[in-house]
Amino acid sequence: MRIADRMREIDSSGIRKAFDLAQQMDDPINLSIGQPDYGPPREVIRSTVRALNGGHNRYTLTQGLEELRDEVRRYLRERKRFEPEEVMITSGVAGGIMLAFLVLVNPGDQVVIPDPYFVIYKHLCALVGAAPVFLDTYPDFGITAERLEHIIRKNTKLVIINNPCNPTGTLIDGAQLKSIAALAAKEGAVVLSDEVYDLFAYDAPHESMGRYSQSALVLGGYSKTFGMPGWRIGYAAGPRPIIREMIKLQQYSFICAPSVLQHGVLGALGVDMSTRLSEYRRKRDMVCDGLKGIYRFVRPRGAFYLFPEAPGCSGSAFTRRAIEKKLILVPGSVFSERDTHFRISFAAADRTLERGIEALRSLV
Repeated sequence: MRIADRMREIDSSGIRKAFDLAQQMDDPINLSIGQPDYGPPREVIRSTVRALNGGHNRYTLTQGLEELRDEVRRYLRERKRFEPEEVMITSGVAGGIMLAFLVLVNPGDQVVIPDPYFVIYKHLCALVGAAPVFLDTYPDFGITAERLEHIIRKNTKLVIINNPCNPTGTLIDGAQLKSIAALAAKEGAVVLSDEVYDLFAYDAPHESMGRYSQSALVLGGYSKTFGMPGWRIGYAAGPRPIIREMIKLQQYSFICAPSVLQHGVLGALGVDMSTRLSEYRRKRDMVCDGLKGIYRFVRPRGAFYLFPEAPGCSGSAFTRRAIEKKLILVPGSVFSERDTHFRISFAAADRTLERGIEALRSLV
């Protein structure tokens, strides 16, 4: 069977490979998957059940429920000080990112991706024929205008920002966002700001790129915040011409985000998640304190990942050694052009984290 040539450039996700491995092991210490260890709030469950019983099983508008889009606008205005021209509901943040690439990027266009990066960005470049240019952020993982200035060009169509960042936990402050926005505007590039981890900002409030750039495309959602990654409800907000083209393309791809789940999320957007934020700040501190002085790492300020340097070997070699301890990690090469680090997800039960810290200490 003849497969399309573009698929030669796209590999299976290393994260999924780790997930598959964990399914085959007896009682693994799984610190590989980036999904919260809690489920949706009761308010979301009740709202979804009401939607099911109310017969909300048909298509919604392609751009999503008007009431839900209004709630997203309110959230962006009150929490992020961002007034977008247009908002749409997407099939998860990943669905929104794919639509954005297809709408904005031509073959040969340059896409700037900070390295380390979330895996989807590099492979979507391959899908649309773009030229990825990796912004080296080692060793401190700082995403700054000074670093960006060295590689951004007139043919740069897109600058990717993941704030907070998967896999490093980097949180970009307002001053840097403003500088990055100004530089991108000068070169005529669109900033795509992936803000799906916006709840998980531990040491300072999360700030949105949308506050600093009228041309930015901001993507967010409820997978991480509400502990429901399988529900696939996200949003895209930004310039009207971009969003309208994304809506057009969604008609011929995702059709609309899941209708019952849109209603379910709508009925519970006011729920207070501050307890979960405090819980995950404690988990962050627990892992960092347990590995301090043994591993070299940058303390994460957001998301729920730690990205330590692999001691004495490559990240791939280290994660293979960890399997001997029944410890499942993800090598840094999955997220980077380097193979020097590995990713720990601390979105796990405390007992799993305790076992993981013990195993990691024994590996050095």
